[in-house]
Amino acid sequence: MPDPRTPSYATRTPLHEQHLDGFGTVRVLPLDAAEDADVIHRWVSEERAAFWGMTELTRDQVEAVYAHMDTLDTHHAHLVVKDGEPVALLQTYEPGADRVSECYDVEPGDIGVHLLLAPAGAEGTRPGWTAALAAALMVYVLLGLDRTRIVVDPDIGNEKAIARFLRQGFTAGPAVVLPEIDLPDVHLHEKKAQLAFLRREVAFPA
Repeated sequence: MPDPRTPSYATRTPLHEQHLDGFGTVRVLPLDAAEDADVIHRWVSEERAAFWGMTELTRDQVEAVYAHMDTLDTHHAHLVVKDGEPVALLQTYEPGADRVSECYDVEPGDIGVHLLLAPAGAEGTRPGWTAALAAALMVYVLLGLDRTRIVVDPDIGNEKAIARFLRQGFTAGPAVVLPEIDLPDVHLHEKKAQLAFLRREVAFPA
């Protein structure tokens, strides 16, 4: 019988699992809105996550957002776990079914990505830690899901995230205004975003 103290993500079947020498084992799990709402709410409530746009949501509202997302075929949320500990929230989506499609020309093989890192612990401050985690996630998104290009849309004011994407090989696109959207019990305002793109052949040159 499972130990009730064991978090469900510890035994959840991963969509992707990868061991990186000198870093650890990264597992990409399907997000469980009810089970994971506490940890996700804790992350999105912090001031550092203001650009995520959910700092004022309650724990139940966060659960509702991700329960709604779980009903969609075009948008997916994942809990990223490293060596048994949650380290990131990864969201993927079909750009053609998202508000971002109003702002750029969607190509076949495109996939949209949102990434929220957990608060940095002692390990997360090590040089190269974020890049190593991102490398494992790009393997999943581009190779595991067989996509040809990633599109990201960080808030124009999130200079740290934009700089990180550019260091990872992304090419900056236009700055755009993403329209407002309504979710169950939640209204997310429009935001000014910096689009950036990463092609598979750049991330994984032959």
